[in-house]
Amino acid sequence: MGKSVIIIPSRLEAKRLPNKPLLEINNIPIIVHVMNRAKESNIGEVFVATPDEEIFNLVKKNSGNPILTKNDHSTGTDRVFEAYEKINDKEIDLVINLQGDMPNVEPNNISKLNELMKKTDSKIGTLASKISKQDELKDKNIVKVRTKKSLNIGNFLEAEDFFRTENLKNNRNIYHHLGIYAFQPSILEKFINLKRSKNEIERNLEQLRALDSGIKVDVALTLSLPLSVDTQEDLEKVRLLMNLKK
Repeated sequence: MGKSVIIIPSRLEAKRLPNKPLLEINNIPIIVHVMNRAKESNIGEVFVATPDEEIFNLVKKNSGNPILTKNDHSTGTDRVFEAYEKINDKEIDLVINLQGDMPNVEPNNISKLNELMKKTDSKIGTLASKISKQDELKDKNIVKVRTKKSLNIGNFLEAEDFFRTENLKNNRNIYHHLGIYAFQPSILEKFINLKRSKNEIERNLEQLRALDSGIKVDVALTLSLPLSVDTQEDLEKVRLLMNLKK
């Protein structure tokens, strides 16, 4: 029987919000919130992949499993793959790359993606939520995904494109993309060895490397919206939301 593993890439060097993983919400660092949510999904072991001793020690102090990685990775997925290789467990048949800046991610969203991946034998899968406000379509900080058909809570459909902004005259089947990916290990290895595509470089979205190389990415709908913390404004929004849930 195969295993699933969750690997959270995390580093201190962030251009818009320095030391982001260490910033606190309800007196708990962001990276610890994400790690704890991942553990609550109960789908397998959780690891934090980081090049920074400070994050490594913080994770260890909070009963987590840190893995020290190289500092010069160009993407979080490269960091995840290094960590996966260091885990060195041949029984792993699914690697979930959970972004380290979503402290309010719902554990059941992680377990739902895991279940769909194994049920459908998908190569790469991710999650999206409905766009509630029209101004989100123009927000460059929000990554959007367009699917070939309309998403509902029970299907798992192929992504057509990922983007931040574009000509949005046709708003059909556009959703708010969430920072979580599930990979079959062989596809993860193939992905990180592919040359970066023109679209990936221009839009700064590494998932386009898969699409441009002919690798299908499946998308499932979630009713909740875990907010990514990219700016100080994002941090205040998430702090408010998580304070309300206390």
